[in-house]
Amino acid sequence: MGFIQEFMDFLKEYKVVGLAVAFIMATASTSLVKSFVEDIIMPVITPFMPSGGWETAVINIGPIAIKAGSFLAQIINFVILALVVFIIAKKVLKEEKVEKK
Repeated sequence: MGFIQEFMDFLKEYKVVGLAVAFIMATASTSLVKSFVEDIIMPVITPFMPSGGWETAVINIGPIAIKAGSFLAQIINFVILALVVFIIAKKVLKEEKVEKK
């Protein structure tokens, strides 16, 4: 068995190509969700943020300034991405269970 054949077996066994495709799709999804949060969700939330726009929203507690706007946007990004991954994983796992029977 040659080196190239071993390498091809490795790619098939560990499904590296599928992993690469999933990584590329995740990267694209991340930018899509980030745009959705920054351009659609956060402008709706902005009027409720202290000290103006969401990018610069700061909560002052005495001498401490907490940059809440950017952190809130990242939390929303994470929740949306986690929800999408959960839905996809649930769908994929359901299909795998059906195939095994």
